[in-house]
Amino acid sequence: MSLRKRLRELIARPGLLLIPGAYDAMSARIIEAEGFEAVACGGGVTVGSLLAQPDTGQCNMRDYADNYARVCAAVELPVLVDGDTGFGGPNNVRQMVRAFETAGVSGLFFSDQTFPNRCAYHPGKSVVPIEQMLAKIKAALDARRDPDLVIVARTDAASVEGVDAAIERCQLFLEAGADIAKPQTLDTPDEIRRAIREIPRPHIVTLSQMAGRRHLDFGQLEALGVSAATLPSVTMFAAAEAIRRTLRGIKRDNTLANVDRDLIPLADYYQLVGLQRQLERERVYDEEADALVKRWAARR
Repeated sequence: MSLRKRLRELIARPGLLLIPGAYDAMSARIIEAEGFEAVACGGGVTVGSLLAQPDTGQCNMRDYADNYARVCAAVELPVLVDGDTGFGGPNNVRQMVRAFETAGVSGLFFSDQTFPNRCAYHPGKSVVPIEQMLAKIKAALDARRDPDLVIVARTDAASVEGVDAAIERCQLFLEAGADIAKPQTLDTPDEIRRAIREIPRPHIVTLSQMAGRRHLDFGQLEALGVSAATLPSVTMFAAAEAIRRTLRGIKRDNTLANVDRDLIPLADYYQLVGLQRQLERERVYDEEADALVKRWAARR
């Protein structure tokens, strides 16, 4: 089964699918090693990790595609990624879909915000007319080469025009052919119940640290009927705090004596990055090359 078909299966099955977010190849590899079944890769963590800037549209489509390609290459899991606003009009969306598909992603979502994109939890957002978003959805569907690539159309209208407008936009997104429609920032139990009732596809929620508030627990989300929850920023926030804590300790204590307890053991690190696998491949290739030279010499 392809990873794209696997993502469709995971989202459609009963129960809540947890999709932690990776910001780079190493964090994706850790997600896989810890037994999760899929990886998310968001725009906010891509901008944060590459540029140390907030999620206000500072990266371009190629920056995203390059980062997503590294994440996809690091794991054997489906990867669901963020396409911001599609980076422009319908032709830009076509390029994005082709580039992300080439990078190896299993699914992507893009929103109806005006360009440049802003984090869904930041003020100052606006949305494009519905006709423009529908045209971009049509472009995305036309551009994908693999019909199993999951295309999610997201609306940020709830925080701009209200919940009714967000629900109606999602319904139109599905009419246009999107695989899933996602109403961003509908996070209360009542809002989630309504979205599941009125938008007839799997419901995906976002549990981002950038929301700056406490989220519903996983058990609550599953009981409400949510299909999947992405945790797009959890690994980057965890890594940033761990790095900050370690460096503060070094500066405060003026010693490395207390650092080891906060670091991944060397053996575990080498297991994550696959050192032994690489060394074994080198050994096999060297032996095969040596045997080839000997056979060649024996024939002369």
